Amino acid sequence: MGFGDLKSAAGLRVLNDFLADRSYIEGYVPSQADIAVFEAIAAPPPADLFHALRWYNHIKSYEKQKASLPGVKKALGKYGPADVEDTTGAATDSKDDDDIDLFGSDDEEESEEAKKLREERLAQYESKKSKKPAVVAKSSILLDVKPWDDETDMAKLEECVRSIQVDGLVWGSSKLVPVGYGIKKLQIQCVVEDDKVGTDMLEERITAFEDYVQSMDVAAFNKI
Repeated sequence: MGFGDLKSAAGLRVLNDFLADRSYIEGYVPSQADIAVFEAIAAPPPADLFHALRWYNHIKSYEKQKASLPGVKKALGKYGPADVEDTTGAATDSKDDDDIDLFGSDDEEESEEAKKLREERLAQYESKKSKKPAVVAKSSILLDVKPWDDETDMAKLEECVRSIQVDGLVWGSSKLVPVGYGIKKLQIQCVVEDDKVGTDMLEERITAFEDYVQSMDVAAFNKI
């Protein structure tokens, strides 16, 4: 896991691709993860890396509040896509690889003690792999919730939407977006576990607040 060297063009491209369907490095609010990555960048990303530049400018606006953002700052290599090598601890990793020879050597006779140690470590490795938790399929959904008219209490409408609490559903950030004639719609983000929560269920539950809600549409849907 990692972004590579974020002071290089290649590292910034990895960051840009990573942020193509994300607002933040982790989760759905600014956190110490964003600060850790932000501080590793030497200068604002170029304009053609617009996802990274958008994120950079947004996190820069939290400069005075960065110490109060949630989370615990981890090593830079703990963030980013899983298929990019973490080069921040390459020297240590190399040393560890030299110390542990899981498969032994064909060039020298293996002692009974060395063979036993190798088999124990192979067993430990297989045990760790078997205990890895199953991946839960999740999706990030952006919903447009439209009121009846410009007199609808939008604060109450949002309160109603967020009152929907079910297993596998987490509400995120929201904003009001003008649609014309003084009417604003609620645009709200949520994350769902695919096998527990679907868009049909969300629409049914949200439009049930018929005193406030005229309709609900899915504005964006991304697998996580």
